[in-house]
Amino acid sequence: MDDAQHQLEERIAHLTRVADDLSDIVADQQGRIERLERRLAMVMQREAERELSEGGSVPLGDQRPPHW
Repeated sequence: MDDAQHQLEERIAHLTRVADDLSDIVADQQGRIERLERRLAMVMQREAERELSEGGSVPLGDQRPPHW
């Protein structure tokens, strides 16, 4: 019985470590996604400003598609 308990404790320790590692990975990925979203928003804003400064009336992202 002692051996079975030891195996279960080892398995629990392993699964706990895996869960902690995965949690760290998810937290890191969330941070990366947030940074990428901010950068994308900045790029889209710059592109809209560039289009407007080159004589465009309304940036394409703000125009309705022709089928509306």
